[in-house]
Amino acid sequence: MKTFDHQSVIGLREWIDLPDLGVAGLRAKIDTGASTSTLHATEIVQFERDGRPWVRFTAHLGTLVQLRHRRCEAPLVAVKTIKSSNGQAQTRYVILTRLVLGDRAWPVEFTLTCRKAMRYRVLLGSKALIQAQLVVNPALTYVQDKPLLPSLSGVQ
Repeated sequence: MKTFDHQSVIGLREWIDLPDLGVAGLRAKIDTGASTSTLHATEIVQFERDGRPWVRFTAHLGTLVQLRHRRCEAPLVAVKTIKSSNGQAQTRYVILTRLVLGDRAWPVEFTLTCRKAMRYRVLLGSKALIQAQLVVNPALTYVQDKPLLPSLSGVQ
């Protein structure tokens, strides 16, 4: 059997930060069946800044019991049609933002969509995992330490 000694192992759920959005302490579900990563967002408005497209949105964080939210802005990378797990096509805005998981940080594309009926506000798809060369052990959860970014201490 082959081993993956050169790659980091993560569990089915992990703690992440999105420092460019000012967001810390998010629980993310790892979804290898999804290509693109997704962030729960509402009130999404496209606008221009310095002649380039941006989006302003409310990121919903935390859990159904302890809901937190934060107003965010990010450059718009694309608008894509995504086929959800129930087979319905949906047009979504796509942003590129830095993701921190454990001691790693890298840019990840996130689609913005309403996930209010879902347990996890963030899904990490296979593209993000491939970029960081991460291996998923679905029998484990919260393998990596919570990210500790001093610049985000106390940010909700």
